[in-house]
Amino acid sequence: MKREDQRLDAQAWDERYRCGDTPWDKGEPAPGLVDFLTRERYEPGTVLVPGCGRGHDCRALAAHGFRVTGLDVSEVAIEEARRLAAGSGVEFVVGDFLTHQGRYDWLFEHTCFCALEPSLRDAYVDAAARVVRPGGWLLGIFFDVEMEDGPPFGATRDELRARFGRWFRLLREERPRSWPGRVGEEVLMWWQRRDQPVDHAGDGRG
Repeated sequence: MKREDQRLDAQAWDERYRCGDTPWDKGEPAPGLVDFLTRERYEPGTVLVPGCGRGHDCRALAAHGFRVTGLDVSEVAIEEARRLAAGSGVEFVVGDFLTHQGRYDWLFEHTCFCALEPSLRDAYVDAAARVVRPGGWLLGIFFDVEMEDGPPFGATRDELRARFGRWFRLLREERPRSWPGRVGEEVLMWWQRRDQPVDHAGDGRG
């Protein structure tokens, strides 16, 4: 997906939602997110969920006290998300994460990073650094598996640490509970936004 093809890409995602060709959508929030929300100590705040789809993760975050904005390029997905989340207080917006403007306490990543062409990953990290306030948090569930074709496009933990580590300090990394077919193929990473970028991110923990 090239930047100039964003409009066409949105139409393609719309068509997939209309046809029900959404194998990534399990009808419920990510198990790793559910466990994090019920197990960890954290301070709820404003959170952006890019590539939110039908909003399952958004509703889970809202149920735990977050003020949630769900973002997706697909108008069809957003329409369905609004219907499913009626009364939850979640705000849904049609838009492109790479150009989204706003500032949030949290960013929750799940199946947006892997949907982008690898050539856009630096742009994704730049967008994440722009929207998360200094001291805020990025919680992500990433595919930790290399895939030749996509989407989804896989990544490695080393790549993720190197890319995000410039702007974010890694607090925790673990294998989350996953759906059948994804067990062992996902990694949960909890990051905190640095005040300033570092030139040599290393493993992102410094």
